[in-house]
Amino acid sequence: MGQDLTVNTGDAATETNPAARFGSYLHGGTSGLLTTFATFPLYKTVFRQQLHSTLVREAVKQLYGEGLRKLYRGVAPPLLKQTLQGALLVGVQDTLQRRSSHLIAGRLPRPLLHAAAGVGSGVVEALVFTPFERVQNVLQNVKNDHRLPTRWSVLVCLGAEPLALGFYRALLPIIARNALGSGIYFGLKNPVRDRLDKQGLPPTASSFTSGAFNSLVISLPLYPLSVLVANMQAGVGEEEARGGVRACARRLWAAREQSVALLYRGGSLVILRSCVTWGITTAIYDRLERGSST
Repeated sequence: MGQDLTVNTGDAATETNPAARFGSYLHGGTSGLLTTFATFPLYKTVFRQQLHSTLVREAVKQLYGEGLRKLYRGVAPPLLKQTLQGALLVGVQDTLQRRSSHLIAGRLPRPLLHAAAGVGSGVVEALVFTPFERVQNVLQNVKNDHRLPTRWSVLVCLGAEPLALGFYRALLPIIARNALGSGIYFGLKNPVRDRLDKQGLPPTASSFTSGAFNSLVISLPLYPLSVLVANMQAGVGEEEARGGVRACARRLWAAREQSVALLYRGGSLVILRSCVTWGITTAIYDRLERGSST
């Protein structure tokens, strides 16, 4: 899921108003770009913890010592990814939800219909954006700085590998993470928001809280998958970069000394970043939806 930008579609005004639909695409891309740029240093700190199992202060000290230029090394792929992702997820979820609602109208509760469309959009997201995540993780691994100093060198190196070891390394855990995360988010988003609305919260506050709460529910169980993906994708051509999912999971578990606490090291920052990001994007989309329906 990574999984991160959604809008409640199926509204009659949205379906008949092309301008409103285009506005949601544009707004999604812009919010994804700005949010990614603002939170990238926090993401990079988390990545260092996931990869090297360091403490927060140690990761921050490393990044500070490397300087501002290297702090934003690797930012281009996630900027492009999140900009496109903001548009793609809205369109795919909208299409799947509208088409499935015509086929199974009345057979499933709306939250389950939203969740099913979310699973589908998560799978599409994984297929489209796994190469972006792969390039990003290689660039952020400090061990690759000398051998792969530029984005172009990374692209050439990955292109020389088979897809399963190159651009689509760790595809299966990414599909599992994104599909489950998107399905949970879409299924819970509106019920949680509506419950908060009934408690008297302002609409924007309800939407933000709904997004942040859903992020917490998603991030806690799925965080180990993100750690696995980061470790599988960070290396290129090395022995540890060539195992299957099970072998890499066993290697990761051994490297973390078979400790759940070490496996979740960096999880607090991931959850904080995710809650803020999902809260903001949920509030933006719900506000856009209300504006398009008036």
